[in-house]
Amino acid sequence: NGLDATMSITDPKVVMGIFLGAMVVLFAASLTMTSVGKAAGEMVDEIRRQFREIPGLLKGTGKPDTARCVEISTNAALKEMVFPGVVAVVSPVIVGFVLGSAALGGMLAGSLITGVTLALFMSNAGGVWDNAKKFIECGEIEGESKGGETHNAAVIGDTVGDPFKDTTGPAMNILI
Repeated sequence: NGLDATMSITDPKVVMGIFLGAMVVLFAASLTMTSVGKAAGEMVDEIRRQFREIPGLLKGTGKPDTARCVEISTNAALKEMVFPGVVAVVSPVIVGFVLGSAALGGMLAGSLITGVTLALFMSNAGGVWDNAKKFIECGEIEGESKGGETHNAAVIGDTVGDPFKDTTGPAMNILI
């Protein structure tokens, strides 16, 4: 059939492919994390607008427009995942045609190794940060309580951990 189905780690094209595969995974992860920040910014702007424009909302007598918030979240989830999806689909095609099958094999290996590691790390780290905050809030850690310095640090960790475990970790599973 004329196709050589062997790959050697000493082949520079395979090594190049491994690095490119790792780069694609890390690039896609950065895109998903950035997307969460953009969507959160849009949500904050909408909530501020509602507090300004809906009478009695701060006092609890006004009704928030929750449908608009759900719409912002849904639209952001769909729109922001287009580019990472395109990168995941197009990059192997480009590498295969431009650098050849050895580089493509390396790219797939590099993306698999990096993607699995990153997915496990992000999903678990995000869960740990979330659980740390919950443990403090439940009084499970002696000498620490809600509102303290450690709790404030745990809230910051949970803020980073949520997109880790809810967005980027699962996205890496799909990318793999």
